[in-house]
Amino acid sequence: MVTARVEELEYLSSPLLNTPHGFSTRLGGVSEGYLASLNLGCHRGDREENLRENYRRFGAATGVDTGRLVMANQVHGDTVRVVDGRDVKPDLLVPTPFEADGLATAVPGIALVVFSADCIPILFHDPVGRAVAACHAGWRGTAAAIAVRTVETLETALGCRREDIRAAVGPGIGGCCFETDGDVPQAMVDRLGDLARPHIRRRGGKYQVELKAINRDLLLAAGVRPEHLEVSEECTCCHPERYWSHRYTHGVRGSQAAAIQLEVRP
Repeated sequence: MVTARVEELEYLSSPLLNTPHGFSTRLGGVSEGYLASLNLGCHRGDREENLRENYRRFGAATGVDTGRLVMANQVHGDTVRVVDGRDVKPDLLVPTPFEADGLATAVPGIALVVFSADCIPILFHDPVGRAVAACHAGWRGTAAAIAVRTVETLETALGCRREDIRAAVGPGIGGCCFETDGDVPQAMVDRLGDLARPHIRRRGGKYQVELKAINRDLLLAAGVRPEHLEVSEECTCCHPERYWSHRYTHGVRGSQAAAIQLEVRP
């Protein structure tokens, strides 16, 4: 992935996604204290004026229209909601009325946003069928194969072909830092079987789970071509100076946003 810098703001983008998009870092905003500096989470205790300025900067840098945002209340499930102009937030701070961990649209100009602070954000673009999607894959969402549900939604609801879909798996916690008890790997194996096993390592009485690798293999199994798939190597917990990490901060933190917008053609 490519790191871009616009003044003090840094974000990541994928050359595979030829439409406005970006994975935020925590760098380049105006928030203060434990939220310094680019907090994009609307429910983390930030000041309204800071959030608005942070979104203005993120949109200006990425080309995403932050005046036409669609967000969801994320619940670590596998629901992917197809959205249109009726779902655009009338204001950044107006509460979102629905729950979902994935969003998809074929409407140009709508900006889909998912949040993370160790969980895995994934952005999708079909330049042929003209659609975009975004999903949030924590360990529960990964076990529930939300990445596959998103590909299926693009295909069945929006007419995309799997071989045309590009996907970028953004920064998230790596197996180096995601150490768990046995319930997490057991859930992975129960739901995903042999696909998950190569990405689980035992370390003493704990387990290390590679969520990004599992999501990569899920996407490949769902029919995304290897040349249309990119995975960030960045671990959010290893780099708390650059990313928000729930595990590193014990929950006292802001949020990254991953956003994508289907380009508006003349």
